Amino acid sequence: MLSEEDAAVEKFQQLNVLSDVREKEFNHHEEGVARLNHGSFGSCPTSVQTVQAQWREKWFKQPDTFIYHQMEDGFLESRRTIAGLINSPSVDEVLLVDNVTTAASIIAQDLVWGFLEGRYQKGDAILLLNFSYGAIKACFESVAAQVGARLIYCKIPFPVSSPSHALESFHQSLTKARAETQGRVIRLAVIDHITSMPSILLPVKEMVSLCRSHGVEQVLVDGAHALGNVEVDVEEIDADFYTSNCHKWFFSPPQVAFFHCKLQHLDRLHHPVVSTTHGDGLAAECAWVGTRDYSAQLAVPAAAEFIQKETGGLEALRRFNHDSAVAMGNLLANEWGTVCGAPAEMATAMVMVGLPPILNIRSFDEGLQLRTRLRNEFQVEVPLHHVLEEDQVDADRVAKIPCITAYARLSHQIYNNKKDYLQFQDAIKSIARECAAM
Repeated sequence: MLSEEDAAVEKFQQLNVLSDVREKEFNHHEEGVARLNHGSFGSCPTSVQTVQAQWREKWFKQPDTFIYHQMEDGFLESRRTIAGLINSPSVDEVLLVDNVTTAASIIAQDLVWGFLEGRYQKGDAILLLNFSYGAIKACFESVAAQVGARLIYCKIPFPVSSPSHALESFHQSLTKARAETQGRVIRLAVIDHITSMPSILLPVKEMVSLCRSHGVEQVLVDGAHALGNVEVDVEEIDADFYTSNCHKWFFSPPQVAFFHCKLQHLDRLHHPVVSTTHGDGLAAECAWVGTRDYSAQLAVPAAAEFIQKETGGLEALRRFNHDSAVAMGNLLANEWGTVCGAPAEMATAMVMVGLPPILNIRSFDEGLQLRTRLRNEFQVEVPLHHVLEEDQVDADRVAKIPCITAYARLSHQIYNNKKDYLQFQDAIKSIARECAAM
C-alpha cells in the first residue's frame, strides 16, 4: 500500500500530462527557473499573446477604424465572456478595468462623495480584513484619512484549521466591531475571496451573509486571485461588488480585470480617470480612459478559448491545479518535517507550506532576504510569509508544530512540473544544513 506521500506524488504524476502545452505555449519562460509564483503576475500563453498582438496591430494600422468600428464590439465580447463565466444576470453588470486596484478606486471614490454629499457621516466605518492586500488597505486607509471614516480590521487566523475556524474568527471580530461603532454605520466591508498572503480560500458567501446580518451597508469582494482558480458565482455570493484580475489565473495578458456591480449602484459610480466619456455610464467610462493600449482587455475571449481547447475547460483546469498544488505542498511539508498552513479545502492553486523552523525567519526583512537568495542562487521564485510574533502562540497551536515562523506560498499552473518543486525542496534543505552547521 502506498504511503500518503507516495500516493500524493503518484496522483501528481498522473495529472501532470500537459508537457506538449508547456512546450508550445510557455517556452518564453526563462529556462532553469522554478517558477512557483504564478499567483503574483500570472503568465500569458503564446497563442493569447498572438491574439493580443493582432488587436494591437489593428490599432497601429488604422486607429480611427479600430476605435469607431472594432473596439466597442470587442469590449462587449469580452464582457459577455466574463458574464457567462461568473453567472452574472446581465452583461450590463460586468465592466472591464485594468486591475482590481482600479475597481477598488471606483468604490473608494464613491465613498468619498458619500461623505462629501452628506449621505455618510464622520465616524461611519469601513471594514477590512487583517490580510487584505496592501494596495487595497492603502486605498481605503486613504479614504478614511480624507473623510474621517473609521477603519475596522476583522481577523482571519493563520494557520487556519477549517472554513468554520475562519468564519468564527471573522464573526467574533465583526460582532465586536459592530458593538464598538456606537451607532455609526459600517458603510463598506471589503472581503477577500482568496487572501493573497498568506493564501487562504475563505467562505466568502457566508461572510457576505454575516455582513448583511450585522447591518453592513455594502460589500466588496476582492477576488483578485479567483477567476480561473476557483468557481466564481456572483449571484450566489450576493455581494454588491465583485472584482477579479484576469491575468493571474485566467491566462489573459496583464492590465485586464473585471468589475461586477449590481445594477442599483451603477448610476452613481464613475471611473477615477475622468475622460471624454464621463457621464455616459460606467461601462463607457471604463472602455475609454484616453489613448492607451486596450489590447489586453480585448484578448479575454482568446484566454477563454485557450482554457477550453488546451486544458479541458475551466473546471478541469481548476481541479488539476488545486490537486497538484496540494500534492506538492504535502510532499515538501513531509520532506521538511512541517505542515501546510491550511487544509486542502482552503487551498486553491496556491498552498502555504511551512519552512523548517531551523531557518528561524524572524521578520519580513529576513524572509525577503531568503526569497532573494532563492532567486539569485538557486533559481527558485517563490514568495514567503512571515508569521508575526503576536500570532505565534495561536499559530503553534493550530499547526501543532512549534516555531514554524515562515511559510512559502507555492503556486501551481499547467507549465509547472515536479522538478520545479524538487528544485525548491533541495534549495531549502541546503540552506537548512548551513543553519544547522552554524
